[in-house]
Amino acid sequence: MGNIFDILGPVMVGPSSSHTAGAARIGLISRQLFGRQPEKARVYLHGSFAATGKGHGTDKALIGGLLGMKPDDMRIPYSFDVAKEEGMDFTIESKDIKEAHPNTAQVFMEAEGVPPMWVQAYSIGGGRIRVCKLDGIDVNFSGESNTLIIRNVDEPGRVKDVSVALSDAEINIATMQLFRDKKGGVAVMVVETDDVVPQDAIDGLAKKRGIIRVKFLSAN
Repeated sequence: MGNIFDILGPVMVGPSSSHTAGAARIGLISRQLFGRQPEKARVYLHGSFAATGKGHGTDKALIGGLLGMKPDDMRIPYSFDVAKEEGMDFTIESKDIKEAHPNTAQVFMEAEGVPPMWVQAYSIGGGRIRVCKLDGIDVNFSGESNTLIIRNVDEPGRVKDVSVALSDAEINIATMQLFRDKKGGVAVMVVETDDVVPQDAIDGLAKKRGIIRVKFLSAN
């Protein structure tokens, strides 16, 4: 069954659902994955994002998302000024990203006391996006569902730990995807759940052996 937003489009600050609303969503989901507002951000725009992004406000929408603005936030056209007021330094450049979707952005984020992170995502229209890389590891998720993203050491037992923790919290797993950079390296679990994962379950997972980082994206 199709989504109503495929027909009507999202509630947003225009002009484009793909280049403006989608860009804001990329910025916002990058911030959520990072866990806080970055102090420094480097944004690279590829393809159509680079060619027509300035006219569509793609640059301002991405920065607005990094500041926590949703696609319908009326401050998006003024996001550069808001970033300056809040002390977030940023740069935006064009970049040719090999084999990337035309509406792709890479976002590199830094803040004191937090490991740096970079996210690559693309807009597919209607304000919808896909995250395709997380710190260089291939992934594939939208963030439209309740989504648990776990980075861990690629070793036996980590998937079991996550499954048991969610079962103990009475959380049903809708889908689970597994990604890694190499055997024995760093892996990423993307787990979509039927319900919101309680914070105590998230905190418990973060303390388990071999778990590097845990983030939860709520669909609400």
